[in-house]
Amino acid sequence: MKLFPLLAASALMAAAPAFAGDIEAGEKDFKKCKACHMVVSAEGEEIYKGGKTGPNLYGVIGRVAGSYDGYKYGKGLSAAQEEGFVWTEAELAEYVMDPKAYNEKRGWPNQSKMSFKLKGGGEDVAAWLASVGPAAE
Repeated sequence: MKLFPLLAASALMAAAPAFAGDIEAGEKDFKKCKACHMVVSAEGEEIYKGGKTGPNLYGVIGRVAGSYDGYKYGKGLSAAQEEGFVWTEAELAEYVMDPKAYNEKRGWPNQSKMSFKLKGGGEDVAAWLASVGPAAE
């Protein structure tokens, strides 16, 4: 009988997503991103005031990379868009650590307009962006 709870717990752990960032830490770490990026909902609610040189990151998790209207992307994310690549938390977390290396790894041109590298906390920023974005469909 003691084996059943262990098996049930193991099954739940296996079903849980392997990726988990700290949402509160991600909101703090986003301060490093706000020089270029804002987070504004489709209704115009300003979730995080920031720059406009980079695309609005509201809804970036679950969105096709390089597809935010009104922003001209570098060759790497333009290739991602053509491919129909969709951002997940894990992929975005890896991308922000080194955009050019990430593009190269994916087989896209290693040109990126994002010159900043987030040395740590990428998983936290991705988790925060997912938490403030629209509900997954």
